[in-house]
This record gives sequence, C-alpha cells and structure tokens, in this order.
Amino acid sequence: MPLPGARHRFRDWRRTRPFGAGLLLVLAGTELLLVPLSPVAVLVSLGLGGIAAIAIGLALMSAGVFLWTLPHTRHYVSVNALILSVLSFAATNLGGFLVGSVLGILGSALGFGWTPATTQGAQPSEDGTSTGTGTGPGTGPGTGGPGDTRPAAPGGRGAPRVLAAALPLVLLATAVTTGSGRAAAASAGPPPSGRTPPTITAEEFRPEGFIVAGVRDIPTLDGTVRVMVLRMRQASLREYRMTTGDGGPRLSLGAHRLDLSGDVTLYLTRFRGCVQGLVCLTFTPDRLPVPPLVPPFVFLTDVTAEQVLVTSDVITARRLSLRTP
Repeated sequence: MPLPGARHRFRDWRRTRPFGAGLLLVLAGTELLLVPLSPVAVLVSLGLGGIAAIAIGLALMSAGVFLWTLPHTRHYVSVNALILSVLSFAATNLGGFLVGSVLGILGSALGFGWTPATTQGAQPSEDGTSTGTGTGPGTGPGTGGPGDTRPAAPGGRGAPRVLAAALPLVLLATAVTTGSGRAAAASAGPPPSGRTPPTITAEEFRPEGFIVAGVRDIPTLDGTVRVMVLRMRQASLREYRMTTGDGGPRLSLGAHRLDLSGDVTLYLTRFRGCVQGLVCLTFTPDRLPVPPLVPPFVFLTDVTAEQVLVTSDVITARRLSLRTP
C-alpha cells in the first residue's frame, strides 16, 4: 500500500487518543448541520434559520476535535457533548432524525470511557540484547538463535505447583507490610510548614485528575493552619514563581514550566484563578464547596495561591531561576 511511513505515524497517533469517539462526534455535528439544508418539506427549527442546529452541530464537531488534540480533557468534553446530544433531540429535528443524536451519545460514551493504553515493550538486558517475547524471522519465540536450547526448569512439573501454593502467602505478607507502612505514613501526616505560606503565581495551571479532597488543619511552627487539600494525578504550571515571606530574606524561585506527576497533593490557604481564561474565582477553606468536588474546567489562567505545602512523586522544572525580589 502507498505511503507506509505516513500510515504508521497516523496509526501511532490514533492509538494515543479516543479517535473513534471524536470521529463519531464530528459525524454527529456534521449530520445536524446538514439536516436544515435537506429538501425535506417539514422541519423543526428553533431560532432564526435553525440557529440551534447550527450551534449544536458546531459544538459537537469542536468536541470531536478536542478529543483528538487534547485527549486528557475527555471527561469534561464528553459530558458536555452528551448534554448537547440529548438536547439536540428537542432542538434540531428530533436530533437530526435520531441519527445525529445517537452518534453524539455513542461518541460521548466512548470518549468518557476511553483510557490510554499502556504499552510494554521489550526490556533490554545488561548485555544489550532484548528480552522480549515476540517472534522474529528465522528464530522461535524468545531471543535464542537457531542452535540455542532453552534449559528445563529445575524441579520438573512440581515446581510451578509449589510456587502456586506459596503465592497467596507471599501476597498476604506483602499486603500486610504495605498496609502497615501506609498506615504509619498516614498517621505521621505532613511535616510542619513555615509560619507564613509562600505566594505562588502562574500564567497557566493545567491539572489532570483534579479533585478538591477537603479541608484540614496541618501543623506549622506556630501551631496549626486550616488549608484546602487539592489532589491530582499530574499538573503543569507555566511561568511559575514562588515568593517566600517567612521573616527571612525574601527569595523568588521561578521556572518557565513546572511539571508535577505521581501522587500530587497541594495544601493551600487561598487559591485564585480564571477558568478557561474567562471567569475568575477565589477559593478559601471557609468558602469551599462541600467536598469531594471535581471542578469542571480544563485549565486556569492568572493563578495566585498561598501554598503551605506541596507533595509530589516527581517534580520537573525547566529554566529554573532563583533571585531576590
């Protein structure tokens, strides 16, 4: 077939995002746009010239494009696309004679349920050879050559049975050890923070798996302070800057981009940002909604926060700088 390289690149790109869900949403939006232009004698139109069909169709097409270009926003986009697909049944000729509405509902469900695939490639050994399990030309399974023979497992067929019998005991011991370690870590709690929380500013804040976990008191050098607890899988901050004000010399730590990944937890006494760059909101522990809460936004701009503590498995900073303001 022609263009094998382009087809392979497109296939790799398609497998890293909900491509089928986005395609269904684009088709649903296209169908809703074409129905008002069809030569059917009786049509139901809301607004001037069927503006509802045009608006919902364009919104569904945009949702499909968002699933292709920003797959991490799939939950937020899919929920909005589902609402529009159901609304189109009453606003756009029974949802484009049911075709557009059904396509939109299917695309929304597929987009919401899509998860990134974890690919496990061959692990290189210390001598540079691969230890994968695939088959190659001229050889059998594994990495041996034509003349190599696989040694038999010691103990014959009885060894797997012994391992199978011992496996539950090993798993039980591991679970008990891990559980006790986590309980000890949970009881220890976060370490004491400074007297005055540093001020955080960022031009853009993009969290993934963001949830407002609640409100709690954490220890400081002067007692306790009430904070909001924000948890997420990962987050990215652009033009990040942290300014200290704990009684000593004021320092400003900046980074062009700061990436947090793993088990990310933020402890904040104040948080302000503009949702999608449009509506600016301010949150404090006293004005926080009832947790747990999943905020319905993709990113925030013009972020300002008072950060008491942050914990993360991995923190990556690009173009890090330290100066006195």
